Amino acid sequence: MTATQLIRHAAAQLAGRHGPTSAVGVLLALLAAAGFSFKAILVKLAYPFGVDTETLLALRMAFALPVFALVWLRESRRVAPAGVTRRDWLAVGAIGVLGYYWASYLDLLGLQYITAGLERLILFTYPTLVLLISFFAFGRRIGRRERIALALSYVGIAAVFAHDLAASGDRRNVLLGAGLVFASALSYAFYLIGSGRLLARVGAARFTAHAMLCASAVVLLQFFVMRPLAALDLPWQVYGLSAAMAILSTVLPTFMLSAAIRRLGSDQASLIGSVGPVATIFFGWWLLGESVSPLQLAGAALVLAGVLLASRRTSAA
Repeated sequence: MTATQLIRHAAAQLAGRHGPTSAVGVLLALLAAAGFSFKAILVKLAYPFGVDTETLLALRMAFALPVFALVWLRESRRVAPAGVTRRDWLAVGAIGVLGYYWASYLDLLGLQYITAGLERLILFTYPTLVLLISFFAFGRRIGRRERIALALSYVGIAAVFAHDLAASGDRRNVLLGAGLVFASALSYAFYLIGSGRLLARVGAARFTAHAMLCASAVVLLQFFVMRPLAALDLPWQVYGLSAAMAILSTVLPTFMLSAAIRRLGSDQASLIGSVGPVATIFFGWWLLGESVSPLQLAGAALVLAGVLLASRRTSAA
């Protein structure tokens, strides 16, 4: 059986087990993970041109802002969802600031000190955090299949993390960067929890546009407070990378992830998104020259196994 036939067979099996809605949700979650993973590569490519974190984040959101503004205008012409209060809209805005501004800012700060592959591995501790928050805050039961999927995914992530930490020549910077990215993962986990409970009431497109507009406003305000306009005097490559970051790693994966959460739930979508570290390892090797060892490949294989297991459900369920 060729690789193409194998992919088609797997897709057919997935659709047969879960129906088209779940199959589309899994595909959207995987594409969102790949898009978000590529962000780290674009950031690492931009930093050598002398751009700082605040300016890079502002450029990213400035390029993405028109798209979300158009979506917001389109959605505002439609009838508002029944039962959605002003308090709900405030919650959506707060979740957007937490998940898109604060998490992104901490992540970009961390990328100054660690490799793209290591950043993505640490960031993808968020599925565990999502499940734990769901368990303690909402009494959500963690099933046997999810526990096995988590174990496979995070044994693989731990193996790659140990390799990169041992290979680094500056452990202090690695620990600083790792701490910043872990704080980003925690913020993102809270975003997923909050979005999972509001998406169904507000609607995916309306929710995402409103959340991103609020986050963009905070990002741009931060830039104007912390940096002069002269900070925008940058090489054209920074603007090109920022635009790519906005479209490929912000706009498209954001809407894909919202749609995936609506179809699968926040826990399932976050588990499937664990494929992100594997994509980043590949992109880092291909575009940044980051090393790839047998231990990293073994860890990546475990992550993929966990993702595939998480995307399946028993016929009884």
